[in-house]
This record gives sequence, C-alpha cells and structure tokens, in this order.
Amino acid sequence: MNASNPTDSIGERYGINTFNPDSLWNETLATLLSHRSVRAYLPDPLPPQTLELMVAAAQSAATSSNLQTWSVVAVEDPARKDILAQLAGNQAHIRQCPLFLVWLADLARLHHLAIQRGLPAQGLDYLEMFVTATIDAALAAQNATIAAESLGLGTVYIGGMRNHPEKVAETLQLPPHLFAVFGLCVGYPDPAKPASVKPRLPQSAILHRETYHLTQQEEAIANYNEIMQKFYASQQMNVAGDWVEHSLKRVATPASLNGRERLKEILQKLGFPLL
Repeated sequence: MNASNPTDSIGERYGINTFNPDSLWNETLATLLSHRSVRAYLPDPLPPQTLELMVAAAQSAATSSNLQTWSVVAVEDPARKDILAQLAGNQAHIRQCPLFLVWLADLARLHHLAIQRGLPAQGLDYLEMFVTATIDAALAAQNATIAAESLGLGTVYIGGMRNHPEKVAETLQLPPHLFAVFGLCVGYPDPAKPASVKPRLPQSAILHRETYHLTQQEEAIANYNEIMQKFYASQQMNVAGDWVEHSLKRVATPASLNGRERLKEILQKLGFPLL
C-alpha cells in the first residue's frame, strides 16, 4: 500500500507535490503517509498473534501519568459484529472485516482498584479524567492502526460507536465508567475495491509558527476546495458543494450530530459525572 517514493506520497497526501523529503524518507514515514480508509475487506482470517502484536503497539503509545486509562474489546463473532454494525448506521464493512476493535475510555479499572484498596478516587468524576481517558484511547488506537497497516492490513475508524453509546455498552457488557470512543475495522483490503489516499488540508492551514493565525488560512482552504472537488470527481463520490460546505453541513444544527448531541447526558448515565 505504500507509495514508491516520497514525492508520490506527498503528492497523494496533499493532492499536489509541495516538497520532497528524500533525504529523510524511511519505511515508517511511507506507512504513515499511505494511510487510507478501507471499507471493503476480504474474508481471509488474520495471521496468528496479529491482534496481540497490535495491542503491544497500542500499549507502546504515550499515556498520561502512566494511568493507562483505556481498554479495547476485540470482536470477531459475526452476530455481535452485526449488532454493532446496525448501531453504527448499518455500516457493512463492520460485518465484513475479520476483526473489529472497540476502543474504550476506561475509568472503571481505577474505580475498581480504589474500592479494593479502600482509597478515595473522587478525581475520576471530573471532566479532566474523561478527556485523559479519551486521549489515551486515541493514541493507543493510532499506534495499533499503524502496526496493522505496516503488516499490509487495511483499517477504518468507526465514529458511529457514539451513535448509541448505551446500546454499545450493553452489547459489549461494559460496566459503568467505560465509554466506546470509536471502533476500528481491521482486515485485508479487497483489491477489487481499492481505497485511495484522501488529500488533507495544506500545511499552511494547519502549521502555525509561534502563534496561531486564523485569517491567513483562507487561501489554503480555497485551494483545498479545488483539490477535494477533483478528488470527489475522480472517486465518483456524490458530494454536494466543496469541502467547506460539506464540513459545515456536519455541524449546522444539533440534529446534524445524528444523536450525538445527547452525548453529555448519555455519558453521565454511563457513570461519568463530568464535574
């Protein structure tokens, strides 16, 4: 899946050749820059210990104060994958992939240990600790994703786990103080339905030196709109308007969040006071 050289990789990632880091290039960078969302998988099983190796990579990510406030549930049972697929908006690739990982913000472990030791853990009720657990889960998952892609596997993140958090918790038998942040499909990409690298915003919109500048991003975003319209056309994607219009539609109203506007209320029901 990796592009053959740095120029190709940079060109695919930005939709235009902007620089050539030839002297700095290595296999790790090639894997990182070739990431794409795979939504079509072969039924082939993964090699033995693939899951364990991915988790080892995940546990090698940074974690705040070594609290390790994350966990992951590996789902391979077709019936359970089918339920999760339905809860995530009926996404067929969840059923199709041989391995589906649900990444959890996990404060249950520390709650349990505090009870065992008879020690207070009031800090776990605060928003800071929920944010910490969410960040921990995201860092771990990204490490696992890169590990999988380095093995020739494809992945795609599934934010739809947040559509119905209570039902996801019930399906995975999660006790209180656990939240499914997102899912991750893992498997061999179907070569009959290849995925493409999606261009990202120019670095001039993302990279700020010393201080942040909002208005200076306008030219970069205008150029990106043109790049994304060409990408949508090349992929035969029926996307109305440009990237800005597409993005703003996703945040236009509470209803645009597809049920996730209730997330704070749901999290509190799942045992996160968020003080």
